This record gives sequence, structure tokens and C-alpha cells, in this order.
Amino acid sequence: MNLKRSIRGRATTHNPANRFENLSLAQDPEFLEGQEENRDVGPMTRFFKETARSIISHNDSPDVGLAATVNPYRGCEHGCIYCYARPTHEYLGFSAGLDFETKIVVKENAVQLLRQELSSKSWEPKVVGFSGVTDCYQPIERRLKLTRQCLEIFVQFRNPVVIITKNHLVTRDIDVLKELAVFQSVAVFISVTTLDENLSRVMEPRASIPTRRLEAIRELADAGIPTGVNVAPVVPGLTDHEMPAIIAAAVNAGAKFSGYVPLRLPFAVKDLFEEWLSRNFPDRKEKVLNRIRAIRGGKLNDPNFNSRMEGKGIFAEQIAQLFAVACRKSGVNEGFVPLSTENFRRVCTGQLELF
Repeated sequence: MNLKRSIRGRATTHNPANRFENLSLAQDPEFLEGQEENRDVGPMTRFFKETARSIISHNDSPDVGLAATVNPYRGCEHGCIYCYARPTHEYLGFSAGLDFETKIVVKENAVQLLRQELSSKSWEPKVVGFSGVTDCYQPIERRLKLTRQCLEIFVQFRNPVVIITKNHLVTRDIDVLKELAVFQSVAVFISVTTLDENLSRVMEPRASIPTRRLEAIRELADAGIPTGVNVAPVVPGLTDHEMPAIIAAAVNAGAKFSGYVPLRLPFAVKDLFEEWLSRNFPDRKEKVLNRIRAIRGGKLNDPNFNSRMEGKGIFAEQIAQLFAVACRKSGVNEGFVPLSTENFRRVCTGQLELF
């Protein structure tokens, strides 16, 4: 495998071919000769505007837990090497590699669409998840505030939401989240993959560092917002041993519920993750890959419902038992906090203009 030097602030170093495209872009090694000083300078993040047709996505997957989700952004600048959503960028003609973290598509009409869809008589109130695909609090949200504006719409309709994020930026919107909490209509999961800051920086380079995520849990909990920890993904042979410490630290910060998901490596993510291991943890590479295969039926990915979220085999069972024991010792509940749709109110577009 021809390894490239790491790019500062990026988890991957290249763009694998798009599985839907016949053509792909490849760098000429000869062209790079004599440019050593520029090799660690990554591509700038670019943003593309999209006029979306809808903003609430629906799915009938039996193991997701959320039938409806909102994603204001496609792609994610957090750049987590393990992100299972990377292959979704291929539907846009981009690569699951560097493109995913440097070419961010912004649904500029997300707020207007959400208002229309919740106003529709066909909308049946249900829990809606934020970050079902990419993180709704990735860095660009600080400036565009699409997630915040969408949450303000949910407040007006009193429709319940679940937020999953690994960015401390979620605390910016505590004022809005508190309004939803009044009607038992919000829960926030903070994803913590590791407590090792050095590992976090190379694995999820532009997400909040672990201490900041724990601070987010504390700030949200202190504000009376139901908050939990999501130990995800659990990387067998690399981060699985940290699960008890992560849960204990999160509970100490105020987390009241918890969940976990073993690592998933669909499509191009398999090769990206393997190359990342070769660059950063060559001594652990085979152990990690073999553990992943052990919980994924001999492969690096298992796309089947239910088993894809839990894994199978002795190592998957050990992870599940470790999680259960850690939750019991820390006194935290497993799974989602119950939310209510009883206070939902349908507000027409004209009425919204009065707020």
C-alpha cells in the first residue's frame, strides 16, 4: 500500500474512486516531486448550496430507532475517519474520502422546508432525529445557524427531537433546547469515542476534543436538558477497553442515559480506515482488523439489519456485557429517554409570521 503523509486537520489523505463513476482523479507522483513542503497542507473546505426538495427524511430500518431525521448538511468537516456516512457523498458525484470532509453541501432552504412539512396535514407528530447522517453541529453551523433555526421551528410546533453530536457547539442553543424540554420534547446524545485526546485528534480531527464533549454534557445537564452519552463507534482492539471510563466520566458530568454502536465500515470506508491504521497504528492494524472481522461475520462490514448495529460473535458479546456492567456500575440507563408528542400543535405558515 502506497502511504501518503498525513494532512494536517484531515483524517484521510486521498479520494478513493466513486463506485458510481467511471472516471476518477489521480495525482501524478512526479508532479509532486520537489513540493515536499506543501504535502501536509490539505485542501480548503468548500461549500455548495443546494435547494432541497424535502428536509425530513423517512426510513423504515428496524434497528435505527428514529423513523424521521433532519440533516441540514451533506458531508461533514469533522472528518472522522470511521464515519459510516462517507459513502453517501458518492450519490453527489464526490468521493467518500477527502471530498466528504472538504466539500460540504448546505441545504439553504432547510428552515423553510421544515416549516412547510410540519404544517402539512399529512405530518403525524413523531420524534425527529438530528444528525442521522452527518453532524448538525459541524463547524459551518457556527456561522450559518441552520440547525438552530430548525430547532426554533420545532419549538413553535412543539414536535420532539433527538440530537446526536460530538461538537460542544450544541451548548450554544441551550436556550432553545430548554424551551423544548418544558414539553418533554428533547434529548441530546453526546458521542464520545475515546478519552485519549491524541487518538481523537487523528481519528476525528475537527470534532470537539473529549474534554469539551464532557463539558457539553455538564452544561446541558445543568440546564435541565435530558442528556446522554453515545459510545460510538466502539473500535474493537483500539477503543473498546475505554467504554467503562467513558461512561463513568459522562455520568459524572451529568449523563442520564447511554448507548453504544460497534464500528461499521461500509463500502469505501473499509479501505479508508485500513489506510488510516497503516499510517497511525501499524503495530495494531492486524489486531484491530481481525477483531472487526470477528464481530462482522469474517468481513469488515455487515450491512444486515440488527446485526450491523450490535455485531455478532464472542467479541460482540464481550462488548455488550462490558457496556451493561459499566452502565450498572455508573447508575445510568440504557437506551433513549421517552419523549412526548402530546403537546404538538400544527401552526400554519401565516401564524408563524406572528412569532
